[in-house]
Amino acid sequence: MALFFWGCAGHLSRQWVLPTTDTPDRHTISTVPFFPQTDFQCGPASLAMTLVWSGVSTNPEQLTPIVYTPSVKGSLQPAMIAATRRNARLAYVISSPQELLQEVAAGHPVIVLQNLGLSWAPVWHYGVVIGYDLDAKRVVMHSGETESTTTKLRVFTNTWSRSEYWGLLTLAPGQLPVTASEVPYLQAVLGLEKAEKWPQVVLCYQAAIQKWPASFAAHMGVGNAHYAMGYLQAAEHAFNLALARFPNEGAAYNNLAQVLYEQGKIKAALIAAEQAVRLGGPLIDSFQETLREIEQLSE
Repeated sequence: MALFFWGCAGHLSRQWVLPTTDTPDRHTISTVPFFPQTDFQCGPASLAMTLVWSGVSTNPEQLTPIVYTPSVKGSLQPAMIAATRRNARLAYVISSPQELLQEVAAGHPVIVLQNLGLSWAPVWHYGVVIGYDLDAKRVVMHSGETESTTTKLRVFTNTWSRSEYWGLLTLAPGQLPVTASEVPYLQAVLGLEKAEKWPQVVLCYQAAIQKWPASFAAHMGVGNAHYAMGYLQAAEHAFNLALARFPNEGAAYNNLAQVLYEQGKIKAALIAAEQAVRLGGPLIDSFQETLREIEQLSE
């Protein structure tokens, strides 16, 4: 059982159509484990299924203390996302039937939140979509105490739409959602940063650079993650790579100045800090502060 969204109307008009010619009209993921969902424990059970699929060694009993909220007899979506990050996995939220089709077709199981009751008397429930068949108009789910149960597409759409089509991917670092857009993906990686999963953050940002080479935030993210781990040479290399592509970004010069100084490369640090100040921009105050500190400490 889960509680977060209340019943919603007006979503049933969304049609289940193949988003691209490359998406098959049927697909089932056979590698997702099944954990029966006991009373009020559909959140921990569903999350355990997708986390184990992604390579995490866990089970519903281990997840219950960090996901389940006794006062509401269920699991809230923010807790599901936070637990995903604590297990060093990327939590990426989707919100449409088309995204669900593409992700499942790509082999990514999706946790979905359904209202199995009525809009005015909701019965919230998490299940894991592991397959679909558009010709037969059915979806395949691990749900409740039933493994690989098939549900009519119309019924599934009706119950899922009441959560505004909330779906959650729990992916290994470096594994991109096939439906990912740059900004939502980077926001998802930021969640891993807040959980201080730095090695995984590096992998996620490197994947973003491969997908979106012009993403300055991804380039900076690699350097910042290396710096957070104390890998100054790796951070220096990352910021230099960022500057090779974005030579007019003062933030990259500012951060490079910091890691150069901490390695004892005082002259190079001053040059980088001065260049950051020359470029200016909305972060000019921070750039000037970095330059002043390096100048004072190097006297």
